[in-house]
Amino acid sequence: MRLRDLPSVDELARDARLAAFGHGAAVAAARTALAAARERVRAGRDAGDVVAAALAEIQRARHPRLHRVLNATGVVVHTNLGRAPLAEAALERVREVGGGYSNLEYDLERARRGSRQEHLVGLLRRLTGAEAALVVNNNAAAVLLALAALAEAREVLVSRGELVEIGDGFRIPDVLARSGARLVEVGTTNRTRATDYEGAIGPDTALLLRVHPSNFRVVGFTERPALRELAAVARPAGLPLVDDLGSGALVDLHDEPTARQSLDGGADLVCFSGDKLLGGPQAGIVLGRADLVERLRRHPLQRALRADKLTLAALEGTLALYVDPERAVREVPVLRALREPLESVRARAERLAAAVGGTVEETVARAGGGALPLVDVPSAACAVEEGLAERLRAGDPPVVAVVRDARTLLDCRTLSDDDLEEVAAAVAAARG
Repeated sequence: MRLRDLPSVDELARDARLAAFGHGAAVAAARTALAAARERVRAGRDAGDVVAAALAEIQRARHPRLHRVLNATGVVVHTNLGRAPLAEAALERVREVGGGYSNLEYDLERARRGSRQEHLVGLLRRLTGAEAALVVNNNAAAVLLALAALAEAREVLVSRGELVEIGDGFRIPDVLARSGARLVEVGTTNRTRATDYEGAIGPDTALLLRVHPSNFRVVGFTERPALRELAAVARPAGLPLVDDLGSGALVDLHDEPTARQSLDGGADLVCFSGDKLLGGPQAGIVLGRADLVERLRRHPLQRALRADKLTLAALEGTLALYVDPERAVREVPVLRALREPLESVRARAERLAAAVGGTVEETVARAGGGALPLVDVPSAACAVEEGLAERLRAGDPPVVAVVRDARTLLDCRTLSDDDLEEVAAAVAAARG
């Protein structure tokens, strides 16, 4: 076929099979299909069925790119799989607030403009003991805003052992630079003492910053000052102490510090994520002294970094569960997965193995999200053929598993009882 033999865009779009989807969709698909056909002709290949190609393009455009996925990896807070699944209470708040209008920035009592930040302050103060709180769109934004508001054009003291890079190239020194603050490194990579901070304080020092090391750990000959020791350095110097908790938590989970513990330990501001160990939506939460939080709230960056109504609704629904910690453990999926007894996980793996003809294998799950990197969470998986992993990912819904020792492992700590029937059906379909 020659190029001149190909139909025009209008001619192709008028084909009844394409026109049924509407003129705009038909024209857009026709353009894409014809562009691909021209490339094939120029390369000396057959142009192919351009109508079929245009129909396929329409189907691709109409099919969602963001999919629900079944997580069989054993990583509870899996960054690549959307981190924390939301509790039903959080989803209900999103449906209620997102389905219509809301009082996002309207004071119903005074009939005047209100602040979106006021809706969660009471809950966060109750749960953590903080004087004030602020919510932005993620923890990186929380740290950036704190540094910009409190330390622009001034010095921030950080231990060399805490200048880490976490997922997707997020580096603490880069955040400091973008905030307008100047980094001053103290101590060494493996040993930093409170006296190192004390000796580095000068007239341009704005604050002391402690950074959670995320997945990075230095072991062996190490030393790191306790938060109270840093507070004893910061307070006499009149400097704020900012504690970036990273994942953050509101209940005790192994050695992960909670927001309340950080505040009780002397931190003036605490920053942490909403979508990791908290088990809520992507958000950055700032807690602490009212005067410092107010400086963040009034900074011009705050408007650019603020959370939207759906995030605030989901976060409110999640935080409300923590008023009763036992209820939070039952209903927040992340907490439930991390605290579920091994016997229950193993029983789920046995049911799945019986359904698909697999075998049960003891495994180790992880918290994920940069939290608890040294904590092994005992788990159990259903092992099936190695060749099924790729086909499971291509299913509907996709099932993401782990391939190890020539087997595909379906870890049941991150699969719920309600997931088992779908996973079993996916394995059967993958075997074809």
